[in-house]
Amino acid sequence: MEALGYGDRRGSPAHIPSSFPPTIPEDNSGWLNLLDLIQRTKGSQTKTREQLKDCSEHLSGLGLYPKGCKCSWRVVDCTAQGLSGVPPAPDPNNVSLLNLQKNQLHQLQDKQFIGFQSLEGLFLQNNDLHSIAPGAFAGLSKLRKLFLSHNRIRSLPPRLFQDLFQLEWLMLDNNQITDLSPDSFLGLKSLYFLDLSCNLLKEMPPSMYQGLQDLQMLNISANPLKELPVDHFDSLPYLQSLSMEGMEISNIENRMFQKLTNLSYVYFGHFQYCSYVPHVRNCQPNTDGISSLENLLANLILRIFVWVIACTTCLGNLLVVCMRSLIVPENFQHAMAIKCLCCADFLMGVYLFFIGASDLRYAGEYNKHAQAWMASPQCQAGGCLAMLSSEVSVLLLTYMTLEKYVGIVFPFSHYRAGRRQTLATLVGIWLVGFTIAVVPFWSRGPFGNYYGTNGVCFPLHFDTSESAMAQHYSTAIFLGVNLIAFITMVVAYSSMFHAVRVSRARSAQHLSREVSIAKRFFFIVFTDALCWLPIFLLKLLSLLQLEIPGAVTSWVVIFILPINSALNPVLYTITTSPFQERLKQCLQREGRSVPSSQSAGPSFTLVPLQATSARELLDTVDQGTERTVFGPQD
Repeated sequence: MEALGYGDRRGSPAHIPSSFPPTIPEDNSGWLNLLDLIQRTKGSQTKTREQLKDCSEHLSGLGLYPKGCKCSWRVVDCTAQGLSGVPPAPDPNNVSLLNLQKNQLHQLQDKQFIGFQSLEGLFLQNNDLHSIAPGAFAGLSKLRKLFLSHNRIRSLPPRLFQDLFQLEWLMLDNNQITDLSPDSFLGLKSLYFLDLSCNLLKEMPPSMYQGLQDLQMLNISANPLKELPVDHFDSLPYLQSLSMEGMEISNIENRMFQKLTNLSYVYFGHFQYCSYVPHVRNCQPNTDGISSLENLLANLILRIFVWVIACTTCLGNLLVVCMRSLIVPENFQHAMAIKCLCCADFLMGVYLFFIGASDLRYAGEYNKHAQAWMASPQCQAGGCLAMLSSEVSVLLLTYMTLEKYVGIVFPFSHYRAGRRQTLATLVGIWLVGFTIAVVPFWSRGPFGNYYGTNGVCFPLHFDTSESAMAQHYSTAIFLGVNLIAFITMVVAYSSMFHAVRVSRARSAQHLSREVSIAKRFFFIVFTDALCWLPIFLLKLLSLLQLEIPGAVTSWVVIFILPINSALNPVLYTITTSPFQERLKQCLQREGRSVPSSQSAGPSFTLVPLQATSARELLDTVDQGTERTVFGPQD
């Protein structure tokens, strides 16, 4: 029966995707009706197999139908026969299915099918049809299935279907319909399935579903609708399946769906929309890659590792702050910068704890609380905290890198930051980071729900459907501030390494030391690149309007973004020889002995900037003194 426009999926039309409606037993009543019609038609064909040839020859001889048309008792199939008009009925009281797909029927006149009083199925797909007279379907009181898909219909006259009071399926998808009237579907009191997908509808008239009280399946996907009246679906109390895929509804809210108490299946373009229908048991898509209908963090690995990374980040940074507070530093300015960096990275761990705790709180029923959660002050505060941590960390690393750069590349410079200047710079960095984080929070109008676009409350904004201001601001931060900072660090460390190479004697000892320096520089730049390059790339792809899988965002936020926060204590403090030596001395003074580490990296400590040459600087470094000029320092 595929030649007659039917597929093989439980009697559904061949052009309807298998995902709509889902093949679930509870949602099959309409499909069974169509199956019944097909089975009865098949039975009729079996009984009249002998009549098929005679009927076709008779019609062809009269010149009413082309020779390619097939007539089988109650079925007339004229698919792709080049017809420019509707042929007359061979038997006015006995044709139940008329298939005129893929012909050249550009328009339908009044009473076009007046000779088909017993017609139950009419297929007019792919005909380049653009004009339908108001009375085109007059007299088809027994019609149950009408397919007008894949044509060029621009509008529907009022009361076009008023005689079709037994019509169950009306397929108008893939046309060019731009507007409807409140009376477009008047009279369709038995309509079960209405498909208006893939048209050019920009607005829906009020009361357009008036009289469609039995409608159970509605598809309005892929229309350029931006808003819907809040009471748009109120007159459809028995609706069970609703498809709104490929649509951006700016005014979507819970009120739109509150009266759809029988709704069981919903298909949206965005997972976040599912939070507006918490009473619906089947909503698609059921995940955005970050969250699912059940859990804030959909992936089990993420649900475990959010705690692991949070603990690692918080404990590592807290340890460094405590140890540096107990050990008297030789260089106050550098120690303050390191402590500030640890505090900023510690906030990232707090944010991850916050997300992990929220995931546990909503476990098993996240969709019921998703909308309230993403709009809550807690989510906004968590997003602000993550943004503050991220930006302060980036700015501090850039500042520390430039300090080291000046000390190595320009050893004769008289520049040396004092306590006041260092404190002022550090306070300024925190103020800048705080401003970056809170501006979207206090300007909800242009930014919208900046931190509430996903369940983890972090504004990567890879989705181009977000507000223009949010997109621009996010781009300015990630591809502006952070990218410039990253490039600055890469160039600075490269210049420092070059200064080391050109200033060293080429002895074997110096070559070995040079390799050690290169390794430490490499790991510093590598961890920065590991953290930021994926974000830069994804942000660039989003600007090019390329689709980014939702799962990517969750891995970026839980794994990639906190990398620097977790590793900075190791790179900048714990693995440095000066810190290890002073820690050992402190412990020994307390009567505790700690074995000296033989595998510690080279000692890079702050050398007085009055050194007479870069070579003198490097010789000081080679001697293992406790004054670092580059790399992780104490």
